[in-house]
Amino acid sequence: MNTTKRLVSLDTFRGLTVAAMILVNNPGNWGALYPPLRHANWHGCTPTDLIFPFFLFIVGVAITFSLGSRKREISNHKSLVGSIIKRTVILFALGLILALFPLVLTDPLEALKTVRIPGVLQRIALVFFATAIIFLKMGWKAQAGIFAGLLGLYWILLTQVPVPGIGPANFDPDTNLGAWLDRVVFGESHLWQQSKTWDPEGLLGTLPAIATCLSGVLTGQLVKSKRIANGSKLMSMFGAGIVFLSAAIWWDDSFPINKALWTSSYVLYTSGFAMLLFAILYGVIDLKGYETWTKPFVFYGVNAITVFFLSSIMAKSMNAIKITAAGEEVSLKTWIYTSVYTPYLSPLNASLAWAFTFVFIWMLILWWMYSKKIIIKV
Repeated sequence: MNTTKRLVSLDTFRGLTVAAMILVNNPGNWGALYPPLRHANWHGCTPTDLIFPFFLFIVGVAITFSLGSRKREISNHKSLVGSIIKRTVILFALGLILALFPLVLTDPLEALKTVRIPGVLQRIALVFFATAIIFLKMGWKAQAGIFAGLLGLYWILLTQVPVPGIGPANFDPDTNLGAWLDRVVFGESHLWQQSKTWDPEGLLGTLPAIATCLSGVLTGQLVKSKRIANGSKLMSMFGAGIVFLSAAIWWDDSFPINKALWTSSYVLYTSGFAMLLFAILYGVIDLKGYETWTKPFVFYGVNAITVFFLSSIMAKSMNAIKITAAGEEVSLKTWIYTSVYTPYLSPLNASLAWAFTFVFIWMLILWWMYSKKIIIKV
């Protein structure tokens, strides 16, 4: 699905987001992290908790550019739905491959028995499918209605519906309605291995995640509109962002901002920030033309899914490869990290330096790909 016109601000926003995702996913030491690079323990939102919803917001904006011009012709819809389904399957399959790797290479049966079925790419796949179909078949007013309806429905489900076999509705990690549903559908062996009783990318949380993507769809249609002046577009994005943030902070008292649950207040909070940042980037880059500085982020942005997938494979491989050093078997990552980083830097800075090195190495790879016009469409 090719966009008819690339927004440099959108590629930059996507690149910033993916680079940040790789940064927070690849510290040298998970026990040595600066606070902004940690997820909130449960309720609350750190800068790290903004990254995934930012990406879904960007997916929504991109949908309006990739499908918008062909949406008008009903005769195109059948082939477009086929393309949407194909991309959904590819994304979901890539997510499963990441979950299976590297255990599938040494013990395929055990890998299948314990593979985590939910995941980041799996959620992106499901959200993309639902949002793309909604955009294709409905106008912006219906899309806005669905956005609001999903937030309200999720609030009802998490705050009013009793959890079968457990008790009243609650926000606890192991006993909320979403955690119960994931255990029923997937079983504990196919959930997030750190808990095995709940999953941060579970099924029920996909509903409000679709709303996050729809906020991007609505923003994308605003940006594409030829009837609205550029200044008014910027004011609308800033205004909506402030309203969303204010509503989220107000709602936080009764429906806490929570990434793992992807609460409705979290949708408004993160979408509000996404609108504000995108408005700034759109104004500075696409309207004012200050885009020279964006190149490193564009490298990341045009191959976003590719670099996320391959960098994850690289990180897992470095942890899986074992070498003997000083009579002790350690992973390749540990050997490099303890040889090059920890002797010269504090624990926090060594961990951060490793993560930045990872981001820089991939920037060089993506720079080469960009120079060769290698853009892998997923």
